[in-house]
Amino acid sequence: MPAIRRLESPKGGAGMVVEHISGRNAGQVMLYALSTCVWCKKTKQLLGDLGVEYSYEYIDLLQGKEKDGAIETVKRWNPACTFPTVVINDKCVVGFDEGKIRELLK
Repeated sequence: MPAIRRLESPKGGAGMVVEHISGRNAGQVMLYALSTCVWCKKTKQLLGDLGVEYSYEYIDLLQGKEKDGAIETVKRWNPACTFPTVVINDKCVVGFDEGKIRELLK
């Protein structure tokens, strides 16, 4: 099972804290998700199945300035602020798009 650790967000985000999953280094991979979103869970499962190192944040579990900062960060990548939003080496995937995620993680 991959190790999980907390760290500061790689793209700023007003001090938000993210969870980090260890695995194969495929570059910088960040998942912005909602804890109740089935497509977010599928995306997280796909990243786990692919065995890649990634970080994630459940935006809906944040409060106050942390939540505001996280939403602002998501909007920079995905102005509609929909979930899941995955940023893979500075390329954004909106929604569960298995083919695009696999392609970007080659």
